[in-house]
Amino acid sequence: MAPSLIDTQPTAPHHLSSPSQSSGIDRKIFPDGIKTSGQHAPLYAQLKPYSAFPKEITGETVWKAEDYVHNPERWVHVFNEEEIAELSAVADKFIEAGIPLTGICKDNFRLAKLSTLLRSIRHEMLNGKGFILFKGFPVEKWGNHKSAVAYMGLGTYLGYFVSQNGRGHVLGHVKDLGEDPTQIDKVRIYRTNARQFFHADDADIVGLLCIARALEGGESDIVSSHHVWNTLQKERPDVAETLTKPNWYFDRKGEVSVGQEPYVRRPVFLIETGENGRVFSQWDPYFVKSLTRFSDAGVIPPLSPEQVEAIKVLEETCLRLSLHMILEIGDIQFLSNAHVLHARTAYTDYAPPAPRRQLMRLWLATPEGEGGWKLPYHDSAEKKRGGIQVNDQAPVAPLDAE
Repeated sequence: MAPSLIDTQPTAPHHLSSPSQSSGIDRKIFPDGIKTSGQHAPLYAQLKPYSAFPKEITGETVWKAEDYVHNPERWVHVFNEEEIAELSAVADKFIEAGIPLTGICKDNFRLAKLSTLLRSIRHEMLNGKGFILFKGFPVEKWGNHKSAVAYMGLGTYLGYFVSQNGRGHVLGHVKDLGEDPTQIDKVRIYRTNARQFFHADDADIVGLLCIARALEGGESDIVSSHHVWNTLQKERPDVAETLTKPNWYFDRKGEVSVGQEPYVRRPVFLIETGENGRVFSQWDPYFVKSLTRFSDAGVIPPLSPEQVEAIKVLEETCLRLSLHMILEIGDIQFLSNAHVLHARTAYTDYAPPAPRRQLMRLWLATPEGEGGWKLPYHDSAEKKRGGIQVNDQAPVAPLDAE
């Protein structure tokens, strides 16, 4: 029998940390003393009905592709020689200190000059357009190790890195490992060369550093989910309403801790807690479509005709409104998952021995006590909220895909 959709209060599937509890974290497992919170259900009592959602969102988070496509100076920052020199020196110092990459933080990666720029970018990421493209990162000169150190060091000024999968990867690698993209109940699409439809990752900010390009394809599209929301409200309010209902099940693809359910139920569009809450989105169609093993068994409801239509309309709307870009080697794209959805075209790699397309990925958390969005989740105030944490899996930062 499918579970009821009664808005009951879920039990938190993890122990919420507090300042007094943080000292109990085993630093042999978690070098920075903070554990990723992981995936769990929202606080259903704090979810808002469709009637509470705005008919139109205004402000800097609502942008159109035409605002930026011919104005790269508004969203592209090219590293200058002084910035690269500072990054290089601090990365070298970190490497010489012998600190594990999983222990990197602002305190041991001090950027005296770049920090001012990064604070501004963080604010823009959370409260403005929600994206930036850095260019000129010398990944080919530095190699994977130093590049990873400098990249993660940059990331610490935007948020706290969280685990991206059940293996504990805090430095991820978007790379085709030959896995079958049709096995969506088992395979994460970033490990294939298939198209990634518009989605948001399970973290506040996602970073992608290009270290090798594909022969063709693998291009990036991003869209303001607030512009998408406004468009749906005008063109398909029925779809907008469907996307606010807490009857969407998201697959966890086996990346669960002991005692947790293999899926999470939540809406696609939600509203922050408190007064004047902003609309944010949590979406990935692959994680919704992969649950037939449960719906066929009657464990959860199958997708309704309205939901199937909503998936189609949402993807088409995102694609129509999106900003297209091609990441070159040495480019770093940072996005806010709260109000920007992103996609990737399918791609074909160069033949061996040429390197395969590869992006180093970061998932970063921005807790509400440090300017992050106020989310209707148990862990909203935790430093490493969100992400994917399986039991006490230690964080790891591999320098290549595994």
